[in-house]
Amino acid sequence: MANPGSPDHRADRRSSDRRAAAAALFTASVSELRAVLDRLGENHRDAVLDLAADVEAAWRQGGRFLLCGNGGSAADAQHVAAELVGRFQGERPGYAALALTTDTSVLTSVGNDYGYARVFSRQVQALGRPGDVLLVISTSGNSANCVEAVAAARAHGLRVHGFLGGDGGKLAGLVDGALVVPSANTAKIQEIHITMGHLLCMVLETWMRDDA
Repeated sequence: MANPGSPDHRADRRSSDRRAAAAALFTASVSELRAVLDRLGENHRDAVLDLAADVEAAWRQGGRFLLCGNGGSAADAQHVAAELVGRFQGERPGYAALALTTDTSVLTSVGNDYGYARVFSRQVQALGRPGDVLLVISTSGNSANCVEAVAAARAHGLRVHGFLGGDGGKLAGLVDGALVVPSANTAKIQEIHITMGHLLCMVLETWMRDDA
C-alpha cells in the first residue's frame, strides 16, 4: 500500500478524483439530454413529418433533397445524406439526397470569389429545381450562409425546412417548417438534430416502401 505522502499515492488520488469528476459529467450530460428530450412535443414531431412529406413528394417527382450546415451541422447534413443515399435500416434503392458541404473545390472557389456567405446559395442556384427540398441545419438559426441558401431556394421554387436551436433565430421565420430544439446548449441541440435526422430517415424509408 502506498504511503499517503508518496508520489504513487498522490497519483492514485488524482486519478480517482479525475474519474469521479468525469462520472459526474456523464450523469449531468445525460440528465440534460433527457430533459431536452422531455421538452419535445407534437410540434417537433410534426416538423419532422412535414419535412418527410415534402421530401417524399420531391422524390416521387424525380427531385432532390439538399442539405447544408456549418461545422457539426455540416457533419449532420452529410450523415443524413449518407443514410439516404446508402441505407438506414432496410435494403432499398438509393434516394436522391445531397449535402452541399462536401465538395471542397466548390466551397473554396465560391468562398474565394463571392464570400463564405454564398457557399450554399450558389449550389442551390446551380443544383436546385422547383419542387426540390432544402434542409438548413443551424444550432443558432442565424448562420449567414444558411440564410442566403434559403433566399436562393425561395427564388428557385424549392421547399425549405430548418433544424434549428434556441429561439430559432432568423431562419425560423424564413423556412416553411422549423424544428427548433428547446435548448441553448449547442451540444444538446446537435444531439437532438441527429436523433431527428435518424427519425426522418426511418419515416422516409417506411413511406417510400409503401408504394414500392
